[in-house]
Amino acid sequence: RQTPTKRTCYETNSLFCDLCDKVMTNFKNYKFHMKSHTVAKTYKCETCGKMFRESWDLNKHLVIHSVEKPFKCEVCGNGFNRRYNLNQHFRVHTGEKPYNCDTCNKSFSSCVNLKKHIRIHTGEKPYTCNTCGKEFADSSAFKNHLRVHSGEKPFTCSVCQQTFATGTTLKRHSRTHTGEKPYKCNECEKAFGHRADLKVHMRIHTGEKPYKCSTCGDQFSNWLKLHRHKNNVHKSNALSTSKQKDKEINNIQEEGK
Repeated sequence: RQTPTKRTCYETNSLFCDLCDKVMTNFKNYKFHMKSHTVAKTYKCETCGKMFRESWDLNKHLVIHSVEKPFKCEVCGNGFNRRYNLNQHFRVHTGEKPYNCDTCNKSFSSCVNLKKHIRIHTGEKPYTCNTCGKEFADSSAFKNHLRVHSGEKPFTCSVCQQTFATGTTLKRHSRTHTGEKPYKCNECEKAFGHRADLKVHMRIHTGEKPYKCSTCGDQFSNWLKLHRHKNNVHKSNALSTSKQKDKEINNIQEEGK
């Protein structure tokens, strides 16, 4: 088993678990957390079936299934299950990014995000799937991947009871019920429920067309337009060419009679 090491993040005294990337503020909490990687899971969530090693871990998890979000952002009104998440969110408004990468000078709002970023430079991928051998630099991506094999979907929509493998997917889905559109275009004020939709929309303003037709070289702003182009233009052309060839063959056969 991999041996965790104590590491600090620049001016802070935060301690990191190398097995799951969790951050602890003192050594006592660090030692207590490390037991979670060796003690058997005996506490079960009755809502989604997820298992936990400690009762307090189960209690923290239960907040996911609760619609209550007692920690409110005074700027935008967004609610959070935990004060820590609120503190992290608040940096969205302040723009504070106190953690800097020594390699490329990119800055981050949290120590954890800096640590994950550094792996881009080092190429480190400490998390390996025992089922398929795929490697990951990020523990969250690794955990999400494991659910591909297990089929586990621990996140449940409180409105329609649909289940999801990740909290991010549940959050995106919830916007279909709330109508929330947090991603706004700075050029025209149009808003979107998903970041990817905003990214595609921005190409209207930038003129970017990253999708190129391999047949004729025409370029498009999104994959769907390229797909339609191939079906409407090149498939019909191929069909016309095929019909023309059939007609020529028939004419040759008629002349040979």
